[in-house]
Amino acid sequence: MTADRKPEKDEKTGRFLTGNSGGGRPKGSRNKLGEAFIEDMLADWEANGPAAIREVRETKPDAYLKVVASILPKDLNVNINQTDHLTDEQLVERIRSLDAAIRPFLDAEGAGGIGGGAGSKTAH
Repeated sequence: MTADRKPEKDEKTGRFLTGNSGGGRPKGSRNKLGEAFIEDMLADWEANGPAAIREVRETKPDAYLKVVASILPKDLNVNINQTDHLTDEQLVERIRSLDAAIRPFLDAEGAGGIGGGAGSKTAH
């Protein structure tokens, strides 16, 4: 190494020293590459995306399912009990509303609802 050049590495640790301007990619080049790639992918997707999906689904269903699974959320919160947030009074009202809605069907079948009716099998 000549006397006018600054050392690139620390002699003890072997690490590169800060301020080394001797190499590396130009600033912003990676971003430009990434942006260009994304623009090209978008253009290709807009032109061929639906046809590509169809072809993969028909010729490689396993790959198609992997893609579908990969875009689903990792944790899927499915609330199948939509009454958790209701008060007791709201639950009673919901039951009465459902009873009123199905009552004509039960009466038409002769079930008579809870407690029996003409078609009930409960003993009186």
